[in-house]
Amino acid sequence: MGHAGAAAAAVRYLRSAPPPGCVEPLPRPELRRVREDERAPVEPAEFRRVLGSFASGVTVITAPGAEGEQGPAGFACQSFASLSLEPPLVCFMVGRLSTTWPRIARAGVFCVNVLSAEQGELCRGFAVSGADKFAGVAYDAAPVSGSPRLADATAWIDCTVHAVHTGGDHLIVVGRVTALGTDGPGDPLLFHRGRFGRISH
Repeated sequence: MGHAGAAAAAVRYLRSAPPPGCVEPLPRPELRRVREDERAPVEPAEFRRVLGSFASGVTVITAPGAEGEQGPAGFACQSFASLSLEPPLVCFMVGRLSTTWPRIARAGVFCVNVLSAEQGELCRGFAVSGADKFAGVAYDAAPVSGSPRLADATAWIDCTVHAVHTGGDHLIVVGRVTALGTDGPGDPLLFHRGRFGRISH
């Protein structure tokens, strides 16, 4: 099954009834290609340059390996945000051509690792496609999902996949929070205009 097929299968699975106490999800659009007339009349390079002015934290999204897979899955993700307090929801965005997303979709769970200011090199390792991203990386299992919880991360958020929506050339993945904590150093890793940074006290 290709990446698009795996993502579509995940969306079909997530259309089941929500757990008790959940807000009723909105109808989800079918996965499909982005039409040319839907593309914004903005040059991609200019779009990236201007949006790069927005400083953000940096996370690594991890998931346990499914049966038959070698090791866990993970990728560096700048597009992460809190979404809802009741129920507790977070979201992240991932490219529809990502080779890691289908593995997370199959697992149905994930952990958001909020990187500390000292973890820039770790982030670069998880941004590389096709490499053994967990080689030499210290982690334990998140308490509910069993997803890798990276050592020395500023915070971690353990989640189950709650919904998947389309957003142009990306997917918007909504996670329901099952556990979370702040066990690591206090200062987060920041990303701004193509560079890592940290909070200046």
